[in-house]
Amino acid sequence: MAKIDTHQHFWNLSEVDYPWLVPEYGPIYDTFTPQQLEPQLKAAGIDKTVLVQSANSYEDTASMLVQSDVYDWIGAVIGWVDLLNPDATNTRLEMYKQHPKFRGMRHLIHTEPDPDWVVQEVVIESLKVLAAHNLIFEVVAVFPNHLKHVPTLAERVPELRMVIDHLAKPPIADQVMGDWADQFKAAAESPNVYAKVSGLNTAAAADWTAADLKPYIDYAIEHYGAQRLMFGSDWPVAILAGDYAKVWAETNTALAGHDQATIDAILGDTAVKLYAI
Repeated sequence: MAKIDTHQHFWNLSEVDYPWLVPEYGPIYDTFTPQQLEPQLKAAGIDKTVLVQSANSYEDTASMLVQSDVYDWIGAVIGWVDLLNPDATNTRLEMYKQHPKFRGMRHLIHTEPDPDWVVQEVVIESLKVLAAHNLIFEVVAVFPNHLKHVPTLAERVPELRMVIDHLAKPPIADQVMGDWADQFKAAAESPNVYAKVSGLNTAAAADWTAADLKPYIDYAIEHYGAQRLMFGSDWPVAILAGDYAKVWAETNTALAGHDQATIDAILGDTAVKLYAI
């Protein structure tokens, strides 16, 4: 079984503008490169990664595609296109599809002032274009008012494959399920909706362990099945609450009670199929 990290980033503060990345973020307000991540992947036994956009810009996407050319262990790239212009979306996707590792796009919807940004008609039309190209849309549903839109998107664009990042950031620190559970379950009703077991450490209390993550991972397995779930480190954001080794080890511990087929699917098999790695 190939082990896949489906969610990691690189950023270079001197080359690409990341409007959200400000000094208040402390240790991650810095440049992070493939050379820094590579030894951590080797230590964990990770075979390939999915490199995910960090800015709503073509500069960020171009940088990622270049990095994927240099580092073979980058198995897929999730970039960005302008969803407010369906014609431009189509033109840009036609170009990006020529790259062997381009698999889809993400927009930082949680930075948009309008919580309903993703369900406006022009965005829906662009997502139809994305689906027509058989590409993936990753959803940064880190707030409840974004997660609730996933069923709407699935209904309006049923052929679109969507991936919910970070299990939509469940309220782990509060040790409750709350509205997240209902909305996350509702999103699972569409067979084309997947989710990443990623970014959970930064949603937990500072002294988090596998025991904190396990109820939410188990809930995801119950409603999505392992065939629609994938591990992701969320490096380097993850270092705000631990390090790569801890995220990998504690995720494995949280999965340990499940059968091997379930574990293999979440740690690699699902990603290999979805991202064609």
